[in-house]
Amino acid sequence: MAEIHELGRHGEQLAVDFLRAAGLKILERNWRCGDGEIDILASEGSVLVVVEVKTRSGRSHGTAFESVTRAKFARLRTLAGKWLSMQPKWFSAVRVDVVAIERFAGQFVLRHDRGVS
Repeated sequence: MAEIHELGRHGEQLAVDFLRAAGLKILERNWRCGDGEIDILASEGSVLVVVEVKTRSGRSHGTAFESVTRAKFARLRTLAGKWLSMQPKWFSAVRVDVVAIERFAGQFVLRHDRGVS
């Protein structure tokens, strides 16, 4: 179990580094409320970007991207609304992205899908 947790933390850091390099500003990581958690909240210009990060060590249960369900997207939109209600800043739009990371032969492959929900 500790190995899975460590893989997830490593994947989230890879995602943060990738997003920063792509020009996004990281606002928060692992924001939680009673209804769930958002892995990364970022901004790209005036757009709030809600990022779900999925890291997998293989495809025995499908790809990392495939593991993000419609229910998860709906929950992320609800959580984004709660986060926004506590912010003084205004955003012109909200976008949900997925960063899917898979490890093959010790190498990490990252896929960033923008505006997936």
